[in-house]
Amino acid sequence: MAGHSQFKNIMHRKGAQDAKRAKVFTKVQREILVAAREGLPDPAMNPRLRAAIQAARAVNMPKDNVERTIKKATGGGDGDDYSEIRYEGYGPSGVAVIVEALTDNRNRTAAEIRSTFSKHGGSLGETNSVSFMFNRVGEIVYPASVAGPDAVFEAALEAGAENVESTDESHAVTCAVDDFSAVRDALEARFGDPESAGLVWRALNGVAVDEEAAATLLKLLDALDDNDDVQRVSANFEIADDVMARLTA
Repeated sequence: MAGHSQFKNIMHRKGAQDAKRAKVFTKVQREILVAAREGLPDPAMNPRLRAAIQAARAVNMPKDNVERTIKKATGGGDGDDYSEIRYEGYGPSGVAVIVEALTDNRNRTAAEIRSTFSKHGGSLGETNSVSFMFNRVGEIVYPASVAGPDAVFEAALEAGAENVESTDESHAVTCAVDDFSAVRDALEARFGDPESAGLVWRALNGVAVDEEAAATLLKLLDALDDNDDVQRVSANFEIADDVMARLTA
């Protein structure tokens, strides 16, 4: 299992639990709130808001919740004021970790993230201490059922994408950050709304992690993801499938 996933992939390891679902709703609502405040409240004219609404649909957030959050963002009141912050550090075995957060209290979040790293065999570093080990790319994910790998590859190529990774479950299309909006729009016109679409961190190279270190690393990633302020967690680990199966059994 590679570690270039967003927080939703970490969720899949833990299973769909009610408490986890509530946390994900909180994270998605925050993203909708920030997206609606920084641009127009119309998703057709606000790419970030459109992506946030798609994320809400992916986790089955009720439509009323989405609409209330947008109204709250554009209501003109003081409300919550969230800042976007990126934290970078190292986990067990020197695995590079990037944590993206939306917080209304920078000091609180920094202290919590630092403590989480320390408790799980890691250390929080300075900004840009590990991001050079990743590429920032646009990623659009469709279920495998939308079309065959060849059709998706051809459509992605025509749209200006750089790569397509197809599995039995999904097609993950990646592109340059500057091309993201154009590629996403072209694919939506061809295949409809994707499962997810946004900017992600892709590791340039993976770090092999043995079973003992992997157990601690997964606890670190899960603990980071459990923080309400954390939106996405990316890491450059590689864990063998048989080891992952034992650890998640």
